[in-house]
Amino acid sequence: MEFSSSQKLCLHLITSAYQRCRLSDQICRLAVGLTRSSSSDPSLRISISDTGIGSSLEEFQDLKVSFTNVADNWDGMLSIKTTGISDSEIHNYQINLKESGSSRITRLPSDTKNGAIFSGSEVCLSSFVNPDLLLADIHSLLEKVLILNIPNIAIQLVSEDYDVPESRYEKVFLANTSEQSPISASSLEQLQSGLEDYVLKHGNNLSSKCNSCFTSWEELKVGSGVACCTENRLHTELVMEAVIVISNMSIQNTMCFREYGDKTKVLYFKDFSPCAMPQSSVKALKGIDWKRYGLHLGSIAELDGIALLEWENLPTDTHIDIVLHSYLKQYPALDRSFFALNFSVKITSNTVIPAPRKMSQLDRNLLKRAVKLSLDDLKDKHSGDFLSSRAVQSQDVGTEIMENCIKEKIVSVIEMNDKESDKSKEIAPFLFEEKDHIQELEVEFQESDYSPLDLDMDMF
Repeated sequence: MEFSSSQKLCLHLITSAYQRCRLSDQICRLAVGLTRSSSSDPSLRISISDTGIGSSLEEFQDLKVSFTNVADNWDGMLSIKTTGISDSEIHNYQINLKESGSSRITRLPSDTKNGAIFSGSEVCLSSFVNPDLLLADIHSLLEKVLILNIPNIAIQLVSEDYDVPESRYEKVFLANTSEQSPISASSLEQLQSGLEDYVLKHGNNLSSKCNSCFTSWEELKVGSGVACCTENRLHTELVMEAVIVISNMSIQNTMCFREYGDKTKVLYFKDFSPCAMPQSSVKALKGIDWKRYGLHLGSIAELDGIALLEWENLPTDTHIDIVLHSYLKQYPALDRSFFALNFSVKITSNTVIPAPRKMSQLDRNLLKRAVKLSLDDLKDKHSGDFLSSRAVQSQDVGTEIMENCIKEKIVSVIEMNDKESDKSKEIAPFLFEEKDHIQELEVEFQESDYSPLDLDMDMF
């Protein structure tokens, strides 16, 4: 389904607000409101507010939105309120996204904070987008964002038509605050806990936990890995995190619905925002030696930016979930003098939310390394437990063949020694030795006083 320009913008503004909250040292609130009054104004008013670090004008100056969808019927206007923690005023702006350059921004009179100390932003717009479709899109986005498991953010989603009684919808999204994910946990630990929580929910629906399928984290097999390197262009560290969860569920439990059945949906995040899986990353997944870990990748399908991994000979009660996250460890500071000169705005924060990055060869290499490390972690923790059915069969067959081979060797050694006279100096075959090597050793031991039986017993 093709999104309208206002739908895409709304989702982008929510992720930007989430970033501002994440970069704050305080516990933050992010609120998304969709309201309408059918009789007085048929348009939908969209409000996105947060108590994060405060927005910067750079976030909107270069924002590009396509207005090719006529059905959206949106004027492209944004109303913005923002303030930094040390600002004495709340700055008000109006931005026309149909314009370009600095002329798109209009400064409005500021509001005094009366000595209060706080920071935050609010962005508002009006559109004729379908409220039910937008609500579903936002709900899906926030469920994905919860997998990042950032502990200091509470998200509130409210939708209401003032002319329709009992139309109000309200939901609060909170990060998983269990013992497995303390506030002091690292980003990788938070991501691991977030994916575990995602897997434990019925049908991967983050609205409710499925106690009939899984009762605790102990039933999950989890592996995680992180790969890092320095990105020379930005002089900052590029990080790729990978978490793999393998779960087993009784095949008799047919009530637990998975959207893509036995296929693995790869959840992908870039710079703390859910996004489509890049084509280069899909190719990187194909290049991983899955068979080394007992897994046989059959194919990778792509559907609306989603990568779906299909496995061969995976036990019917086994499911694999994967999440990948690529981000810059520290965002660079940008020059804000342009806006300070043009609008006389006191901007105190030196952290900005970067524009979307293009995937590089570094990202692809880091992805392969991070996934390999997570598979190694799984192998160390659950050696032999997460093999596919074919690999398990191969393992059993290999063990049986080895045992039979050893038995045959032992029997042949005993029979040969029983048939020989005490004066015979012929060397009995060694176990686990090649025939050519045995023939070379025969000459060496023909002059020896050791008995063949003594030599063979030392090898056992």
